[in-house]
Amino acid sequence: MKVIGLIGGLSWESTSLYYKHINTLTLSQYNHNAKLVLYSMDFGEVTNLLQNQQYEEVQNQLVQVAKKIECSGADCILMCSNTVHQFAEEVEQAISIPLLHIGDVSAEEIVEHDVKRIGLLGTKQTMEQDFYKTRLANYGVEIIIPKEDERNFIHHVILHELSKGIISQQSKVRFLQIIQKLIENGAEGILLGCTEIPLLISQKDLSIPVFDTAFLHAKTAVQFAG
Repeated sequence: MKVIGLIGGLSWESTSLYYKHINTLTLSQYNHNAKLVLYSMDFGEVTNLLQNQQYEEVQNQLVQVAKKIECSGADCILMCSNTVHQFAEEVEQAISIPLLHIGDVSAEEIVEHDVKRIGLLGTKQTMEQDFYKTRLANYGVEIIIPKEDERNFIHHVILHELSKGIISQQSKVRFLQIIQKLIENGAEGILLGCTEIPLLISQKDLSIPVFDTAFLHAKTAVQFAG
């Protein structure tokens, strides 16, 4: 099997989901565990850089990490975070192995379910910047995002609860209320565009399709490696 490279630590909670998903799928399909190269970045450092809009430094760190993973023998790379995919093009240009883009993976699954309008939940950067919107638009999928105060709440929960392993029932109730508003505004499915959100929300909570980007990303990596 091919070696899967993971840029993780953003956060370690979601990286542990990637590790679990990849190995569970590999075991069920091939009766092996996965060959992995994992570089765990400092979530606090990267978060502070993003909040201070030091985007070039984040980009440089990601590029250097990707090169290290490639030199360690990986055959592909996954960035285990939706937010840092705003730097995907620069990372992709710096390496000679495939970067499996979480946006493409998600879009393909959304199209397969014949969903045309998707409600996006994620960090403020993911919800407000164009890197996800543009990627999904290439597949004919329109993104709907929550209102500003709701985006602020979602971002706070991701950074101060989910990334630290804190699961709050009160936060879950508010998330579901926000999702209901997205549905009322025309969302035909919900994209969990932050790899921590599946710790709080899953398909069993909703009657419309829920797309878990971490799981879909992991599944694509296993298909590539097999």
